[in-house]
Amino acid sequence: MPSSAPFLAVELAGAGAHPAAWRRADSRAEAVFTGDYWADAVRAAENAGIDAVFLPDAFGPQPGGPGVVRGRLDAVAVAARAAAGSTGIGLLPQAPVTHTEPFHLAKAIQSLDFATKGRAGWEVTVSETAAEAKSFGRKNVQNAESLWHEADEAIEVATRLWDSWDDDAEIRDLPTGRFIDRDRLHYIDFTGDNFSVKGPSITPRSPQGQSILTVRADHPAAAAIAVRRADLIRIAAPDLDAARTRRDGLRAAIADAGRDPDTVRVLLDLDIHLADTPETAVAEFDRLEDFSPTPIRLRHLGTAAGLAEFVDTAVDSRAADGLTLRPLALAAALRRLPELGRNPLSATTLRTRLGLPRPEGRYATARQGIH
Repeated sequence: MPSSAPFLAVELAGAGAHPAAWRRADSRAEAVFTGDYWADAVRAAENAGIDAVFLPDAFGPQPGGPGVVRGRLDAVAVAARAAAGSTGIGLLPQAPVTHTEPFHLAKAIQSLDFATKGRAGWEVTVSETAAEAKSFGRKNVQNAESLWHEADEAIEVATRLWDSWDDDAEIRDLPTGRFIDRDRLHYIDFTGDNFSVKGPSITPRSPQGQSILTVRADHPAAAAIAVRRADLIRIAAPDLDAARTRRDGLRAAIADAGRDPDTVRVLLDLDIHLADTPETAVAEFDRLEDFSPTPIRLRHLGTAAGLAEFVDTAVDSRAADGLTLRPLALAAALRRLPELGRNPLSATTLRTRLGLPRPEGRYATARQGIH
């Protein structure tokens, strides 16, 4: 990682990660299905010096019944709406692959990378439930191994499509009237168990070359894909010792897969609720729990100063390369995040902020173009 402040992402989940967050008077829950709500949240995170935001999504409503926020906007569309009002923050929407064509996903994420001038990423997710399968009606529910095998193929298709235009494919040659050089566009010719895609993409190679790929390693099948494919790996752990053990294991697996572990970042999830004092934060959290108790997770209930110390400890102890903050009450957290004292973001690509190289196009030296 670069020698600057630890990498920090924030997950923007509805009114907050706690299912009762919408019941707080400051939640803005009435605006959660408006573009302004999400643009304001991204802008607030950017102004606080947060490096990136994750935007959750799924093909099913949130679990928990009538007591939780139900309903979603499309995360890639939300990211596109927020792109115009931001200049430095990374935008990482979740996009499920199980019932989606990888050609569409590749095009959407590439387009977002252009809209953000190189600040886009994609958190790869799968659809596990029978209800989601029935919503599409194309196939039955799948087990985890089948889901992640399909996801692996979808990632392969998408990343090949991202490379199917060379960086210099747009020549815009006025004398000959050629906008592109067809020798610099390439068929991907992928055939797998789930997809058969010839390509090429209809979108030029994006500013980052390859947008940032994120996979949550919360199942062995997902972890196997993460160590071979991901730039960012998200983990959860009960404490920092367990997180360090998990990170060490992932780094060893990355090396075994023939990759350099220093080119992959492991981000630890941390639920947070911020207030003037730790006592106030705990009391406010307890009120949320009275409405809807939640599972025990790694949490920081306290001040922004205490959170900054925790982040430094987590990174310095090599429990993680950075953290993903999950505000239990989003509006309350966004008000307090500037108290972390982080520097304003520069207008650079997300790869640059992560200290990751821009990959070369895999077809660039072949020159077997489209004719």
